[in-house]
Amino acid sequence: MTRVLISIDTELSAALYQQGADADTNFARSIECNGHGIGWQMDQLEAWGLVGVFFVDPMPALVYGRDVIASIVTPIVKRGHSVELHLHPEWLAWATSQPVGDRRGRSIGDFSFDDQSTLITLARQLLIDAGAPPPSAFRAGNYGANDDTLRVLASLGIKWDASFNPTYLGDPCHIGLGVDQIDPVVRLGITELPVAAIYDRPGHLRHAQICALSSREMTDALNHAAATKRPAFAIVSHSFEMMSRDRKRPNRSVMKRFETLCSTVARHPGLTSSKFANLMLDDAATVPTRLAPSYPRTVMRMAEQAFATLAYER
Repeated sequence: MTRVLISIDTELSAALYQQGADADTNFARSIECNGHGIGWQMDQLEAWGLVGVFFVDPMPALVYGRDVIASIVTPIVKRGHSVELHLHPEWLAWATSQPVGDRRGRSIGDFSFDDQSTLITLARQLLIDAGAPPPSAFRAGNYGANDDTLRVLASLGIKWDASFNPTYLGDPCHIGLGVDQIDPVVRLGITELPVAAIYDRPGHLRHAQICALSSREMTDALNHAAATKRPAFAIVSHSFEMMSRDRKRPNRSVMKRFETLCSTVARHPGLTSSKFANLMLDDAATVPTRLAPSYPRTVMRMAEQAFATLAYER
C-alpha cells in the first residue's frame, strides 16, 4: 500500500509577533484559528480513522517562553497523532537568548554546520521539554535545508528528513538531490522523504499542498501513487491553512479540500495514512513517475481558486 503522510507544519506567526501579538493572540490566530486550526484538522482525520504528522516549530519559545509550545504539543500527543520537529530560525531576531551569537538567517541552510547543529539540538530539546517524544523526523522552515542539515540530523539520531521539495529546489532548498527524486532515498546517513508533486502543465511542478492543489488534482495524484505502487506520498498543510490570509475567517474551499483528502485516503484500498514510524522502504514495483499534466484539471483549479479568493479573501 502507498503510505500517505498528511503532514501539518504547526507554527506561530513571526509576522503577528512583529505586529505586536502576544503569545495568546498568536496561538489563537495561528494554531487554534477560531476552531479551524489543528483541533479541527485532528477532528477530520479522526473521523476517517487517519493519523496526522504535526511538524511543530518550538523556536518561538525563545521569544514567548516555553508554555505556548506545550499548549501546542499536548493535545496532539494526547490524541495519538505524531509530533515531529520543525524549525524557523527567523525567531532568533527577537530571542531573549542568542544561541549562535549575532548570526541570523531565514532558513536553517543559511547557517554553518556548527550553527545548524546548535540550533537543531536546541529546537529538539525545546520540543521534548514541551512534552513531545524524541522526534524521528525534521522539516526545515521554508524547506530551506541543505546537505549540512542532513549531516546534523544524522549525528543527532533523527532518522528522517522531509525538507526536500522539488518545487523549491535551488531557492531555498539546497539538498543535493535532483528534481526527479520521487521516492524516499537514503542520503548522508538519513532517509529523505520528498514532498509529493504533480505536473500541472508540461515541465512545471506543483507540490502537494492543500492550498496548492484542487481536490481533483489531489485525488488524481493519490490514485496515481497507488496505481504505480509508490511506497510513500507526502502531503503538506499548515496549522492556519484553513483560514483566510488575514486569518480572520475560515476558507471553506480549503476546508473542503482537506475533508476530501481525508475521505479519499480512508476509502481507497491502496492507500493508508501513516506516521514516520510506520513507513516502509520496500522497493517500488514500478518506475516512479508523477501525475501527468491535464489542462482541464488545471483550469478547473484556477477557476476554483479565483472563486475562493472572491468568497473568502475579500
